[in-house]
Amino acid sequence: MNAPARLDTTPRLEDFPYRLSDNVRFGDLDPNQHVNNAVYATYFETGRVTLMKSPQYGLTPPGLAWIMVRLDIHFRAELHWPGTIELGLGVTKLGRTSVTFEQVVFSEGRCVASAQAIAVMIDEASRRPTPLTDEVIRNLKPWWHRGAGGQ
Repeated sequence: MNAPARLDTTPRLEDFPYRLSDNVRFGDLDPNQHVNNAVYATYFETGRVTLMKSPQYGLTPPGLAWIMVRLDIHFRAELHWPGTIELGLGVTKLGRTSVTFEQVVFSEGRCVASAQAIAVMIDEASRRPTPLTDEVIRNLKPWWHRGAGGQ
C-alpha cells in the first residue's frame, strides 16, 4: 500500500510581504560552529520589532506596546558563519488583542528556520491586554502572509 502524498510545506520567501536582510555574526555560533538555536529567537525578534516599532507603519500607537506571548520555532537546516540571511514575516491571524505571525529565516535561497509568533497589544500604563485598534488592523493589512492561511 502506498503512503499518501504529503503536501510540500517548505516556506517560500515570496509569501512573506515584510522582508529584511541581516548578517550571521561570529558570536552567533555554538561550539559545533553553526548558529546556536537560541539565536534564531533573536533573528525572529529583529523581523517583528523592525516592522512593529517603525513609525512609518503605524503599528504601535502612543500609549500601547507589544509583548511576545508565544514563539514556536522549526529548525530546518544548519546555518553557518560568515553569511547573510533574509528574514520574512507575514500576518496570519488577528485576535481581539493579538496578532499571529509566520516568520522565516532564509540563507542562500534555502529556508533554514521558520516560526509562528503571537504578540499581544498592551496598554503601557496598566500592562494589560487591550483590543487592537481599527488603525492597527488597517495598517496590518499590507503584511498578510501570501501563502496558505493568509488573506
